[in-house]
Amino acid sequence: MPVTDPVHETVNAVYLSDSRRVLATLIRLLGDFDVAEEALHDAFRAALEQWPREGVPRNPRAWLVSAGRFKAIDAMRRRARFDSLDEIGDEADLGPTGTGLGWMGGRDPSPYGGRDPYDDEETVEDDRLRLIFTCCHPALSPDAQVALTLREVCGLTTEEIAQAFLTPAPTLAQRIVRAKAKIRDARIPYEVPTRTALPVRLDAVLRVIYLVFNEGYAASSGASLTRHDLSAEAIRLGRLLIALLPEPEALGLLALMLLHDSRRAARTSVSGELILLDDQDRSLWDRDQIAEGIKIVEQALSSRPAPSERSRVEGRFGPYAIQAAIAAVHAEAPNAAATDWVEIVGLYDALARADASPVIELNRAVAVAMRDGPAAGLALIDAILDRGDLLDYRLAHAARAELCRRLGRTADARASFERALALTRLEPERRFLERRLAELNL
Repeated sequence: MPVTDPVHETVNAVYLSDSRRVLATLIRLLGDFDVAEEALHDAFRAALEQWPREGVPRNPRAWLVSAGRFKAIDAMRRRARFDSLDEIGDEADLGPTGTGLGWMGGRDPSPYGGRDPYDDEETVEDDRLRLIFTCCHPALSPDAQVALTLREVCGLTTEEIAQAFLTPAPTLAQRIVRAKAKIRDARIPYEVPTRTALPVRLDAVLRVIYLVFNEGYAASSGASLTRHDLSAEAIRLGRLLIALLPEPEALGLLALMLLHDSRRAARTSVSGELILLDDQDRSLWDRDQIAEGIKIVEQALSSRPAPSERSRVEGRFGPYAIQAAIAAVHAEAPNAAATDWVEIVGLYDALARADASPVIELNRAVAVAMRDGPAAGLALIDAILDRGDLLDYRLAHAARAELCRRLGRTADARASFERALALTRLEPERRFLERRLAELNL
């Protein structure tokens, strides 16, 4: 029977809004990513066939889960018709979830009683959490975690992910296949971590989301400085995570992404040229997004001391919340000259104690240069480079070049700009550095 337009539109709308929820539940029930994905597509095909005749069900998501599950069981029985499963007449004999499939479906942690398990909102949301934590399991490589999360949690196609990360689609597809095989072969459980294991596991999830955002906010290579599709997807994922698990660091990460992304329109010119923070037209900043980000920062730091004491925060907050607080200070400044660099340096001190790294040390050095002058910042950057850290990090050399330029050390500035230029793979950065070099020769 031909599909009527209204029903077709309804199916499309349900796919956009609920397909990832349906998939998450099917993975739990069927115990296998690939089987669940096939069941998901079978369920939507059945909806296109049956809903025009029978009407849209009261709960489309529950209908789709049920249809997908039974179609998967039927397919399994057909494939196993020469095996012992062919003789099984009672679905309950197929295993604890009635599927006989992978270990993930081996136990259902939620006692339903007489309720429809597919109509239970809390369980469905638990399934989404299970999917996120499974995709970001530490047994998987970081690249695999990112690819699998974008594919299974966000619903991006393999081609979309490959294009976003400038990776050949077959390479990306194999990465996802290997990740699923690893989950199966290592018998990685499909579950939300226990409270004691949650901090470490949540860190992995937040890291994956932040990696996706950073690639969208400041692409590692290519012709464009930003990739809005990736940063938007990371923000969407961050919103999903805090809706399911409103932990302070998850709130901090969402606030950080919102505050950084609020400047997106001002970060490049109409022709795509890079514009530094100090030179940006702040009227282009998204004030609604800034207001939301600051509100979430305050929620993440709800136990923080008074603002005047914020720079003395020590060991009380996680790195994402502190970085969000730094971004909030920038966002609250009406112009570059009004930026409170004293507070920012203090927050970087707290960040260094919470999550020490050479990159954080570099960012602090730049803040010190803004507070105390370029010579003070340059001494700190030189100390980082002298001990062998960040030698291949383009932004360290670019920062050093800029401070040398301000100090009138033209030869040193030129050498550092040239080193940064040799390391960058991003065209807008390359053009910016070339302009800086040309200005030195005037």
